[in-house]
Amino acid sequence: MRRWLWRIAKVGGLLALVVGIGAFAYVHALDLGSQPRADARSTVADLDFMQGAISPPRGRILAVVTSTSHFPGGEKKAGFELTELARAYYVFRASGYDVDIASPQGGSPPMRRDDEDMVATDFAFLNDADARKRLESSLPLHEVDPARYAAVYFVGGKGTMFDFPGNTDIRRLVREVYRAGGVIGAVCHGPAALLDVTLEDGSPLLRGRRVAGFSNDEELFLMKDARVRFPYLLQDRLVQRGARYVEGPMYLDNTVIDGRIITGQNPWSTWSTAEAMVRALGHEPAMRAPGRDEQAVKVLAAYHRNGIDAARRVRHAHPDADKHLLLMHALVAAMQGRLGEAWQLQALALD
Repeated sequence: MRRWLWRIAKVGGLLALVVGIGAFAYVHALDLGSQPRADARSTVADLDFMQGAISPPRGRILAVVTSTSHFPGGEKKAGFELTELARAYYVFRASGYDVDIASPQGGSPPMRRDDEDMVATDFAFLNDADARKRLESSLPLHEVDPARYAAVYFVGGKGTMFDFPGNTDIRRLVREVYRAGGVIGAVCHGPAALLDVTLEDGSPLLRGRRVAGFSNDEELFLMKDARVRFPYLLQDRLVQRGARYVEGPMYLDNTVIDGRIITGQNPWSTWSTAEAMVRALGHEPAMRAPGRDEQAVKVLAAYHRNGIDAARRVRHAHPDADKHLLLMHALVAAMQGRLGEAWQLQALALD
């Protein structure tokens, strides 16, 4: 018995050595170091698309963030997502619009940030004294004059699920801006702001409208007990309000345009939602080269639409696509038991 155990141990050791060498070779082949994360010292001057910002402003856009910092009970953090504010903020500014920031309670709203997901634009916002001042002294919604704004953009974040629906100031703001011909935009959890809005004739704003928002699958993948922690799931409630929910692949860009109502499914929809809002206002958004994360999203979108061969073609056209993001989607697929898909997605990171 001891002899067999020794043989098994030797074989196991050899296998561990082989796996270790293979893992080292795999990580080396990925060459993740060739794609360093964004510089935390980035400023507006580093954003190429801001260099030709249109001036004087064509008008004003109001960005609305949550004031809710925690889930009920106070243990789990909520707040708004920095990336969903910063990227839209500079798209609007570069395209000729001044941007005010408001929140239900006013003052300094609770921000959530994940440095691993941040790009230069996000760090530039943090290093922009004027932008930070607008955020940290956000306007209380009850003081906002809707007549000043050509559009309203609702930033996502889990806190919105608690203080956006039922808010009378949000209802007033959306109704009056929309009635005046303005544009309404929202991303990720931001469409929660539209759930209880009615038009002048009493009909729900969302009835019959095509909309996106954070999907049930996305919510439940990240938070298994979401149905308990939240008073509702956004996708379910949008449908209950009569909206025609349009679901895209998990964690990929999916922006839905229905006239002057523009909604994005998740954080990766922020760029396209903001740019679609500018177009709905009658202008072309500022020219902007897509970042590595956006290039990776294009590769992944091609994979989900047309398969691995199409994805490889897009990957070869975008050699700088973010390998970290491609690997993240491979991991998600593996965790959901889609092993063939996981294998193909990690191979795209190696291409």
